[in-house]
Amino acid sequence: MKFTKMHGIGNDYIYVNGFEEKIENPNELSIRLSDRHKGIGSDGLVLILPSSVADFRMQMFNADGSEGEMCGNAARCIGKYVYEKGLTNKTELTLETLAGIKKLKLFLNDNQKVEKVTIDMGEPFLEAEQIPVLFQKSPVVNEPVDFGNGINYAITCVSMGNPHAVIFTDNIDQLDIKTIGSVIENSSIFPKRINVEFVEKISENILKMRVWERGSGETMACGTGACAAVVAGVLNGISSRKTTVKLLGGELEIEWNNNDNHVYLTGPAETVFEGEIDL
Repeated sequence: MKFTKMHGIGNDYIYVNGFEEKIENPNELSIRLSDRHKGIGSDGLVLILPSSVADFRMQMFNADGSEGEMCGNAARCIGKYVYEKGLTNKTELTLETLAGIKKLKLFLNDNQKVEKVTIDMGEPFLEAEQIPVLFQKSPVVNEPVDFGNGINYAITCVSMGNPHAVIFTDNIDQLDIKTIGSVIENSSIFPKRINVEFVEKISENILKMRVWERGSGETMACGTGACAAVVAGVLNGISSRKTTVKLLGGELEIEWNNNDNHVYLTGPAETVFEGEIDL
């Protein structure tokens, strides 16, 4: 199987051209290939496939083999892949995902390579049942929750097509995120588990974030998580609608547009290497 390793500010996936390769068991393959010691090493596996309703279709699997609805960093990398591989000559295209059809705008450098991509992520979902989160109030904005094991945080829940619990706190560099993130991800109040964002305010238009991704653990970045963080920041009066989110792997520009209520995500996409592996 031929593959391409790509990343969006450190959120790395293995990309496979589904027009040419047929993958029988993507869930199992994602687990095996994502292993950073015995496999290629990644946060998961992404298949680039034909679509009957958009230019392309994305199917993404986390490192534990679970299928994700949407990944902003992966979507940007797909935009770079399909353009630079000659699968399209369009710089504005559509991508089918489990979270709906997303619109991508590609920005080229002087060498006609894709340098960054803006994704129209659509409107955020805020009602508890849309996340989903089992809670007595809806929407869930800055609500304190006792997760057990001495873990108590106020959460704001947002879905960007996939579920997020955003927590605003200080000194995020000192967090035992492996312990805390795992407990919150698997809490019984989240029927489909949850992505957890720990966010520290730097200024009104700069947020710093660490993310615990459902099915992958801590990752260098999460595009949908950054979007959720800004939406939550606005709802809590912490950040502006146009905000830079600083993650371990780099920065993303997020705008929650006041006119159409859509969230726009802009960031880079990079190719690491290409290879071939026996399955």
